[in-house]
Amino acid sequence: MSKYLKINEKDNVVVCLEAVKAGDEIALSDGSVIKAREDIPSGHKMSVKEIRHDQEVIKYGFPIGRVTENTEPGSWIHTHNTKTKLDGILQYEYRPDAEDISGKLKMMGKEKSFFHGYVRDDGRVGIRNEIWIIPTVGCVNNIATALAKEGNHMVKGSIDEVVAFTHNYGCSQTGGDQEYTRTILSDLIKHPNAGGVLVVGLGCENSNIDVLKPYLGNFDENRIKFLVCQESDDEMEDGIKLLQEIIDAASGDRREKVSTSKLVIGLKCGGSDGFSGITANPLVGRISDMTIRRGGTSILTEVPEMFGAETLLMNRCKDKNTFNDTVDMINNFKEYFTKLGEPIYENPSPGNKAGGITTLEDKSLGCTQKSGSFPVMNVLDYGEVTDTTGLNLLCAPGNDLCAATALAASGAQIVLFTTGRGTPFACPVPTLKISSNNRIRDKKNNWIDFSAGDILEGKSFDELAKELFDMILNAASGEKLKSEIAGFHDMAIWKRGVTL
Repeated sequence: MSKYLKINEKDNVVVCLEAVKAGDEIALSDGSVIKAREDIPSGHKMSVKEIRHDQEVIKYGFPIGRVTENTEPGSWIHTHNTKTKLDGILQYEYRPDAEDISGKLKMMGKEKSFFHGYVRDDGRVGIRNEIWIIPTVGCVNNIATALAKEGNHMVKGSIDEVVAFTHNYGCSQTGGDQEYTRTILSDLIKHPNAGGVLVVGLGCENSNIDVLKPYLGNFDENRIKFLVCQESDDEMEDGIKLLQEIIDAASGDRREKVSTSKLVIGLKCGGSDGFSGITANPLVGRISDMTIRRGGTSILTEVPEMFGAETLLMNRCKDKNTFNDTVDMINNFKEYFTKLGEPIYENPSPGNKAGGITTLEDKSLGCTQKSGSFPVMNVLDYGEVTDTTGLNLLCAPGNDLCAATALAASGAQIVLFTTGRGTPFACPVPTLKISSNNRIRDKKNNWIDFSAGDILEGKSFDELAKELFDMILNAASGEKLKSEIAGFHDMAIWKRGVTL
């Protein structure tokens, strides 16, 4: 295995695939030899050309920042000598490759594959038949958890399990926060992975059940039931009775063969390292393309981690209106930062930096590779459910739990989560962990479902993409992922405003 990777011929840095010691020599493809000037950790960058003060560092063929001092070939390029070149809210121009967009649009839905899922009354397909307990307010979290524990003793038929999704909101919120809480809760209540839902309210909260019901529209009263704890003499007894009714209604559901055109995958990365942008993220980009070629849908979120690479997405927008929607999403998110007095480009996280990611541009150029190569078809607001096949962009923050919950709320039945650092978390839908390197896979085998690290060992993207896509279809057909086996289920609502 080579000790380094030059991602693009334009790059003036290489990624060290293993730790480099000062004095180690690296032979480049042009025949030149570079001697490392210092110790450089695995996954970090080494310059292969002289980069003078304030000149750009080029990785992936694009600038990822400027150096703050003169650097010689063989220098470690990282946060100690590199800074972002991003600044403020920008003006954008739509520069599409019309021929490429037209060609890709013609490829959408041309291939076929299938999985076995639960066809719901609204035409959407669930990949699980779970019973969800959703509190309207954090005050009843413990009741929801206790009901889920009792409910799992009643599971029968095709029911996978009973899950309580606790959260801290539903009351003492103002304006948009309260509205978004109601939207996210209603999205989850009607999610196709839930064969039935018990909504548990307190009774005096802002987002009480009577307020929440209009957000649901039409629903099956046999599958969605409500418990107002303040109106019940014994909320546990009444809750168990309602759960039994829901389980009776959903336990006879059966999987059937359905087209992959019904599959919606969420794309998310977290705890990235220097390998994420060259293994796991581009691998997931290929999965996104494979899904779309079969008529399915993928959703990319983490808006702050598009900053610095947003023009690549903008120029793939199917038309000018979609481009304008993408510009609004990007600039509105930047204004959200500035209104709160926070720096727009305060990223990456300490774990990202330790793994070799230097600037937000560095992370974003790697992060957006999860989107693959197909056109952007639609831009979703936070809490909006997609009704558009192909690649969707979703407004949500980079925070793992908030973003993954937003993907589930927008209709994703499964989330593909790439990581170079590892994490045990799961969101409301099956969360498939894809490591960027084999070390994390081997160390945290109880967390990681699939490793893209074999790419560093010479395995082809095509070979790994086929293996991963098969795993996704198997998971969609009922095979449990590591976080599900562990019993992990998380959700988080994005808070932006005042708490009363």
